[in-house]
Amino acid sequence: MKQRALLLVDLQNDFCAGGALAVAEGDSTVDVANALIGWCKARGEAVVASQDWHPADHGSFASQHNVEPFTQGELDGLPQTFWPDHCVQHSEGAELHPLLNSKAIDAVFQKGENPNIDSYSAFFDNGHRQKTGLDQWLRHHEIVELIVMGLATDYCVKFTVLDALQLGYRVNVITDGCRGVNIQRQDSAQAFMDMAAEGATLYTLADWQETQA
Repeated sequence: MKQRALLLVDLQNDFCAGGALAVAEGDSTVDVANALIGWCKARGEAVVASQDWHPADHGSFASQHNVEPFTQGELDGLPQTFWPDHCVQHSEGAELHPLLNSKAIDAVFQKGENPNIDSYSAFFDNGHRQKTGLDQWLRHHEIVELIVMGLATDYCVKFTVLDALQLGYRVNVITDGCRGVNIQRQDSAQAFMDMAAEGATLYTLADWQETQA
């Protein structure tokens, strides 16, 4: 039977309050995530998550290039924003948010492990040179449709959604379960428009639950 899954993108300490790369109101996504986890589990649907998982010397870190965080440059031939050190493997900052119902997550897929290339999408690195195990897991479980939310709207959520659409999944984005970095003020709004333009359907949590009732 064809299935649907909830995909939680990078709900990690470093993207929430007090974290190394804290996203404004990032913590507010956790309540939405827990509501969706409960909703999906009640219907027998899968819940998976992605996790940024960088080595301490990752090339996307501004500290590796002696530049200020959020400086624009190039890494491995690709445009790159240089970030504060974040989600370093085995650090507290890389852990999933403590209030997230992590016990209900069926599988976690780590990304960003190659120090030479960044990896926003939960499916591929930024150059589409290597895949994570996510697509294979979803196909093994005959999942054809995704509910996506998480951090951050304008980077990891956006590129995860775009890759999912390219891979042939139907994608629903829960907008109030996302928050953005917004280096430019309109980045998150533009990201939602980009996702919708490629075929994603956007919902608030309340709208989603109403349409599925």
